[in-house]
Amino acid sequence: MDYIETEKYRVRKSIQIAEVPSFENFGKTDKQLKKDLSKIRRELGEFQDTLYAHNKYSVLICLQGIDTAGKDSLVREVFKDFNVRGVQVHSFKVPTELELDHNYLWRHYLVLPAKGKFGVFNRTHYENVLVTRVHPEYILNERIPGIHSVADIDQKFWDKRFEQINNFERHLHESGTIIFKFFLNLSKEEQRQRLLRRLAIREKHWKFSPGDLKERKLWDQYQFCYEEAINNTSKEHAPWFTIPADNKKAARVIVAKILLERLKKYKDIKEPVLEDEIMANLEDYENQLRSEKDD
Repeated sequence: MDYIETEKYRVRKSIQIAEVPSFENFGKTDKQLKKDLSKIRRELGEFQDTLYAHNKYSVLICLQGIDTAGKDSLVREVFKDFNVRGVQVHSFKVPTELELDHNYLWRHYLVLPAKGKFGVFNRTHYENVLVTRVHPEYILNERIPGIHSVADIDQKFWDKRFEQINNFERHLHESGTIIFKFFLNLSKEEQRQRLLRRLAIREKHWKFSPGDLKERKLWDQYQFCYEEAINNTSKEHAPWFTIPADNKKAARVIVAKILLERLKKYKDIKEPVLEDEIMANLEDYENQLRSEKDD
């Protein structure tokens, strides 16, 4: 898929989301995009097998985007050819009482992917500088010393959180976790259309909540918070990629291509070689197994 220049989606300098494209189709039909995705995800599935056997790295994939951006369907389609034992998906909802009894990163540490595995965070630790920034009253539930009211939550508070998140991701990277962060950039008009489809199609009614409309009214605030989070935390070891999300099929191909292209750069990820003694006796082991047929 040479038509996808993956580097153009990587955030290397400060961005303004309003200037970032939200639609792409590469001049391809839906059928062509689906075929291309099928090829890439098969290769990703093969890489997963090798990663599992190598057992020294893990991969963390972070998906962020406004409601209806297509996170769930992207997970379903991009990782369809993975061995289910090699990938774990976690969606982070409103913190529980137990989670609020710990620091805000605690629940994310608990479900990080083990070596040899892929982990997908569908909504991520960035909710702690997105939803809580749009609704700072939520921070009060964390019972942080020195934070007594919303008035105590200033720019320095958010700058500190960005620093903490950067340190968290740097620690993961240095421990062997390969990090990808994808922002699914959906236009406001496309979100409106997707919400209307949820209302029009009975099978999609369960996805709709009146709260979606309340949050939609805060669109500009969310865009500002996404910009701040991305611009403060896109690092060499944990880069952000902005993915045009108005066309779901193109978005899936872009994400899959970025994953495969960057993971293949890790030339040390190989299937382990058998010990010399075992290699020297392979013929004997084969003969033992074949002789069982004669018994």
